Amino acid sequence: MGRITRNVAVTRVTRGDGRIITDTRAGSTSVEEPLEIRAGGRTLTTTMRTPGHDVELAHGWLYTEGLIASLHDVSTARYCAGAVGPEGRNTYNLLDIDLETAPDTTARRAPTIPLQLAPPAPGAGSACGVSGEQTISELLHRVPSPGDPLALDPELVMGLPGALRAQQKPVRKTGGIHAAGAFGADGTALVVREDIDAHNAADKVVGHMLLEEQLPAVGAILVVTSRASFELAKKAAAAGFSALVAAGPASSLAVELARRAGVALAGSAGVDGFRLYAGELEEGR
Repeated sequence: MGRITRNVAVTRVTRGDGRIITDTRAGSTSVEEPLEIRAGGRTLTTTMRTPGHDVELAHGWLYTEGLIASLHDVSTARYCAGAVGPEGRNTYNLLDIDLETAPDTTARRAPTIPLQLAPPAPGAGSACGVSGEQTISELLHRVPSPGDPLALDPELVMGLPGALRAQQKPVRKTGGIHAAGAFGADGTALVVREDIDAHNAADKVVGHMLLEEQLPAVGAILVVTSRASFELAKKAAAAGFSALVAAGPASSLAVELARRAGVALAGSAGVDGFRLYAGELEEGR
């Protein structure tokens, strides 16, 4: 049984010759399993993901949520030996993180607490919630200083979704895996990761670049096969990407964040064109 895909009985139902036709055979599905990320005995998050590159996913999530400021804030990341499934095998679905608590915080920037994990402000009730403006303002306090968005080459943008799909493997069988990739301004693929959830795929990309000491990703473009949600725009901004290119459209909050964070944002990108929500095109375009 694979960790990325799994065969199940699938009945394909089609209409033909005025009647309903059914055909049952083995079909490949994308594996989805929970990953619990824990630090100091406390569960930080549980996400449904495609197994693989879990350490990168954890690093990327911790970084984009503001829990760590560099790879040195994590001393170890290991699967819990006690996470055993019905067959007596490790499920590899529980990752224990040991965070450094170095007393000398002047040597590197101290980790910050993400908004959703921070204690509520005095007088704030659980029913109050937070606004989009508050969320964006909180994020902008800990992302790299906003700069001028990358001037986008239209031909490059239209080609990036196809370049990303060309790097995917399980999608050819199941069509159910999202991908995220970091690309250089010349279209070179720097790293591509897949997951059933586009947010997790982006975290894996950010985590890989953090471990390789390639952050902030100034001058690089984050490309995703999904729509451009606020969460993905947040990850792009937090990691210092100069641009975010999405195969689907952008949400209103993603557009607002991209404009304020200095991240160029293109959505509904494909061979026939795209929508530019934030940033500029190269001169003469």
